[in-house]
This record gives sequence, structure tokens and C-alpha cells, in this order.
Amino acid sequence: MNTLSYRTESVSAEKAERKWYIVDAENQVTGRLCAHIATILRGKNKPSYTPHADTGDYVIVINADKVRFTGHKWEQKEYKDYSLHPGGLKVVLAEEMLTKFPERIIERGVKGMLPKTKLGRAMIKKLFVYAGTEHPHVAQKPEAIKF
Repeated sequence: MNTLSYRTESVSAEKAERKWYIVDAENQVTGRLCAHIATILRGKNKPSYTPHADTGDYVIVINADKVRFTGHKWEQKEYKDYSLHPGGLKVVLAEEMLTKFPERIIERGVKGMLPKTKLGRAMIKKLFVYAGTEHPHVAQKPEAIKF
């Protein structure tokens, strides 16, 4: 019987090497930016990607208030929340969301692209979004990446 000289190694969440990345969202199209961020949070950009383990990296997003949408999405895109009570639907347009909570545009976009499981909830905790250029994660020495 022949034995294989190679094996596929599964990396556990404890053994995963995690890096910190910083992304400047200024003049970036929101959907494309969120897709790249979700890929990094899942760890799909690494050769050690393991689907059942949280092996992704940390992502810091700055200038979230300067993202852009294509077409007429500023006037037409709606963010809906429902309180589970009759008449409890709240609808906020994208331009209102930008003025009130600019971080939530990216947070909600990325969250929608992650798994809807415990694993996805763990991955979203590694995302840090800030409206301005300042962030409190200087000690982690994040590596800047461009998309």
C-alpha cells in the first residue's frame, strides 16, 4: 500500500497567524470594497484558508464617510430594519445613513457577505470602521492595502 507524501493541513483558529490591515475607503465603490474586506476577514486570501475555522485577518477601515455609490444609489438605496412589531419597519436612505452613521454603510455591507453562523459573527468582530482618518489601533502596526 502506498502512502501519500503530502497531506492537506487544516489550520485551527488558535494556530492561525493573523495580520492587521488598514484600508482607506476614500473614493472607493462600496460594494467592491466590502467584497474585498469580507475576503480578508474570512481568510480566503491566504493559502491556509480553512472553511470551518476563523483564520482571517483584522481589518481597519478609515474614511468611511468618503465612500461612493454608483448610479442613483444615494437617493434610491434603502436600509431597512424591522422591530418585529406591527408597523415597525424603519427605512433609511443611503444619503441619510451617510450623514448620521457613515460607519454602518460598510459594516452592513461586509456583514451581509459573511456567513450567517457563529463563525460569521466571530469574523465581523475583526472589522473596525472609522469615519475619519484617526483610529486607536496604531500599536498593532497595520499594513496598508489598496484595492
